[in-house]
Amino acid sequence: MDSSLEFSNSLGSASSPPLTRCRTFKVLVIGDSAVGKTCLTHRLCAGQFPSRVEATIGVDFRERLLDIGGEKIKLQLWDTAGQERFRKSMVQHYYRNVHAVLFVYDVTCPASFSGLVSWIEECRQNSVGQEVPRFLVGNKSDLRDPRRTEGQVSQERAVSFAKAQGMMFFETSAKNPPLKRLSGQRGAGEVSYQQDNVEDIVIAVAAKLRRQKKLSSANAVAHNSSFKVLSKKRAEKEQWTCC
Repeated sequence: MDSSLEFSNSLGSASSPPLTRCRTFKVLVIGDSAVGKTCLTHRLCAGQFPSRVEATIGVDFRERLLDIGGEKIKLQLWDTAGQERFRKSMVQHYYRNVHAVLFVYDVTCPASFSGLVSWIEECRQNSVGQEVPRFLVGNKSDLRDPRRTEGQVSQERAVSFAKAQGMMFFETSAKNPPLKRLSGQRGAGEVSYQQDNVEDIVIAVAAKLRRQKKLSSANAVAHNSSFKVLSKKRAEKEQWTCC
């Protein structure tokens, strides 16, 4: 049985509603400390910005249940510590059986963006390759000042990085509801910044995982069917040879 499948109402009576299938996926949320990973997972799962936040020690996870295309999808968002001293003993544990990764940086802290390279390398070293869906999330967009050009990570730079790494890109704020557009002046022309809703992120992750799971299942069925055909032909050939 697929380990990502769960069933509810398994002890229900004959008059109970039919069993509901629920796929559970482990989603790793990583990035430097203080980029807002804990606040982001709170907002993604509870729909609220926490009134008080303390540094994550080790790892914590929160869950979000969604209905995607009539199928129940449960996301387990693993909020990991950004500090090296907390991560070192936990690395192998939280990289095990990962289905997707969110790489989070602070749009007002270029150092946190530059640090993504080491996080990507850590994923690679722990066998989390590009076949695992990866998402780039620029957080704290409510603090972006459109009048400044220094000390911020431009969307153009983030989009270019995301394309090079094969990631889907979002820029959002875990604290404030997003505005449709933030406009300002850069050089001689006007520039607009698109701010994404936090809800868009969780829906995109769930939809991507659902599609990938269906594709994997279809490929497995096709592989098994092909193997059976080849085995039958081989058996017939061997039998003809023996005769």
